[in-house]
Amino acid sequence: MNCEVCQLKELDVEHFEIREVLRCILHTILFHRALGLVRPKDIDLELFEITYVQCGDVELERKIDEKIDQFIDRVEKHPNKKNQIHQHCVVMQICLSFYEVKNKQPTWFTNKVERLYWEQWYINLNVAQHAKGHSGKTHPSKIVVDPGAEARTVRRGALEASLRDVLFQIIRFVNEKKDHIPPVPNFEGVSFPYEITISSSSDSAFGMEMFKRMLQTGHPTMLS
Repeated sequence: MNCEVCQLKELDVEHFEIREVLRCILHTILFHRALGLVRPKDIDLELFEITYVQCGDVELERKIDEKIDQFIDRVEKHPNKKNQIHQHCVVMQICLSFYEVKNKQPTWFTNKVERLYWEQWYINLNVAQHAKGHSGKTHPSKIVVDPGAEARTVRRGALEASLRDVLFQIIRFVNEKKDHIPPVPNFEGVSFPYEITISSSSDSAFGMEMFKRMLQTGHPTMLS
């Protein structure tokens, strides 16, 4: 089985933007891979002029929020990471993988099931890091002229445009890539079986895990 892979456009975000950005992207992907009856729910982002659709499933929302919490925790535990391209930022990646469950040939000591990955989405975030003491909070009682306000407005506009690009990238992918989708599984759930994994640029184990999956599922076809 071939595994289709979509590397989504990198996004430069600040810490307080992570939750909304990841919710928007993950829910959009899962909505397009929904099974059976769903209760579509329009969600307006608070930070951007963007509306996306959720499946309307409480359990799915809980799982996504749980993974986003883990992602944010990883960012906070890796402060001020640097690489040669993105200075003063944490380079993070979250992977949403869809898979089939197959029973392996049983032996006398095991009866394992195997996950055959048929689609993977890589979400890449460059999370800006600020020096200690920068809380991001405003103080209404004080009049402060912020010379960086205009720059932040421009940056926010650029992020909103990039996030729209990512949403269109998702739509293009699901419209163009259909032949690899397996038969609908016989189980209760709003989407195909999936898992969400998290890594940072300093994690070597994550890259090895992705390589193992490629060996299991065949060489992935890339679409960016």
